[in-house]
Amino acid sequence: MLSSDHAGVVFFDVDGTLVPGTSSSVFLAGFLGHRDDLVAAEESYASGELDNRQVSELDAKGWAGVPEQYVSRRLDDLPLVSGIAETVGWCRRNGLVPVLATLAWSPVGAHLAERFGFHSFSGPRLETIGNRFTGSVASHFDEHDKRDFALAQARELGLTARSCGAVGDSRSDLPLFASVAVSVAFNASAGARAAATIAVDGGDLRGVVPALSRLVPGTRLRSVE
Repeated sequence: MLSSDHAGVVFFDVDGTLVPGTSSSVFLAGFLGHRDDLVAAEESYASGELDNRQVSELDAKGWAGVPEQYVSRRLDDLPLVSGIAETVGWCRRNGLVPVLATLAWSPVGAHLAERFGFHSFSGPRLETIGNRFTGSVASHFDEHDKRDFALAQARELGLTARSCGAVGDSRSDLPLFASVAVSVAFNASAGARAAATIAVDGGDLRGVVPALSRLVPGTRLRSVE
């Protein structure tokens, strides 16, 4: 039988969820010079015409020759919803482990985890040689890998899927939504809304807290600050 010092885990998507109205890849592609091609590819992914591997390979080509530190500097200006730090803090005060479960490139997950205090992060990896991106994908990561990563994280923390929640907005969240106890469609597509426990709209991530409070049984919830 699993036992844990934590009440549960909450998995947060990045693109379209923490990054509103766009993706971190499209934001970075604006600097790298292939934004229009990537926007079209992401739209095709959303409609089911392309899979994640195809979109990732197209995007990766635009990174060829770019220094890693160039991307790191740009991520400081990544557009984000309000209330991320406060929501992460609320999770921790209520025994919920905040984790990034995302298809965003690993430099994005690493940046946000360090910046806001997420426990860990997922994501595909870009190949690098000599601190420069080669334009190839080192490790692919799709919506099913995202679900599997999340469930593995829960097991490592001594928890089951019944103690987990997920916050997301789109097609890439559907397998995970189907696997956890509480799923929150945040500013989401019609498909994500239909699959979720509850839908929440707004510009502040703290709006998801009432839904996530279902994961904290038998305790008096500490406020979001």
